[in-house]
Amino acid sequence: MNQPKVVVIGGGTGSFTLLTGIKNWTKNVTAIVNMSDDGGSSGELRDELGVLPPGDVRQCLVALSNNPAARDMFSYRFGNGKLNGHAVGNIILSALELQTGSFSKAVKIVADFMGITGQVLPVSNQNHVLVMVDGNELIEGEQKVSHHKIQHPEAQLKLKPKALLNPQAKVAISNADLVVIAPGDLYGSILPTLIVTGMSSALKNTKARVVMIANLINKPNQTKGWHVIDYLNQVERYIGKGSIDALIFNTQVPSKSLLNKYSRKGEFPVDIDEHKFSSTKLKLVGANLLSPYIFKQDPNDKAIKRTLIRHNPEAVTSLLRRLV
Repeated sequence: MNQPKVVVIGGGTGSFTLLTGIKNWTKNVTAIVNMSDDGGSSGELRDELGVLPPGDVRQCLVALSNNPAARDMFSYRFGNGKLNGHAVGNIILSALELQTGSFSKAVKIVADFMGITGQVLPVSNQNHVLVMVDGNELIEGEQKVSHHKIQHPEAQLKLKPKALLNPQAKVAISNADLVVIAPGDLYGSILPTLIVTGMSSALKNTKARVVMIANLINKPNQTKGWHVIDYLNQVERYIGKGSIDALIFNTQVPSKSLLNKYSRKGEFPVDIDEHKFSSTKLKLVGANLLSPYIFKQDPNDKAIKRTLIRHNPEAVTSLLRRLV
């Protein structure tokens, strides 16, 4: 098991962070990426060109790249002009999709150019829109869903139209030794990836150990006051019980200065009170998992607020190695 087959499911910053650590452990890593993004640069390219959203895929390609110059180039964002806010990598992926007629082909071309470890796969090759049904209210679009104040606990996510799991992603999950559900925006990134048709059965049927990594911070309008187990319950609501084998969560308290920045926006760390863990029989692994670095927002990345507090990829990878 020196080079286990590891699959990371998610999108955006959560997957990016984990992949930077996992690629130093194994070359057999596959990132399966959310394809419902419609905000920022991805949203504009999607609306104007009719392409699939490239942003989350670009981040995963950058994380797995072994070419520093290529990473910097694909991450660069224009700060003004007609391309204001666009990442170079997003534009290149969209151009290649239009040229080849296939987003998957575009991703493969970029992956070869960037010299990545492993592979990056869109969770679905079909264009779709994320929809939330919250009582009598219908919210359409990933960005609107992500910022919607949920009124009913039974609010339901759907994809319109239904999207099928990428066959390559299905094979990767089936052949994996370890499948990791990455942290991230629960309703805007993680669940949209898990509700693709075929994903729940793929997770249920794989012989791999399936591990979920809990978020660090709650969102005030969607997960306010949530415990780690609440995240687990919501994920299992969509993929069914019995698919997840272990839950990893952070026990480290952020610095006061960082907590103050988040608390001013009504955001607080995810609850880890021990008494609530008795409701699950999963293997529970708590550890100090905070990155020692405070991340700064790219001043040219104005459309989407990025997280300042993130997981320590080396610490998480160390735990994953133990679980395998």
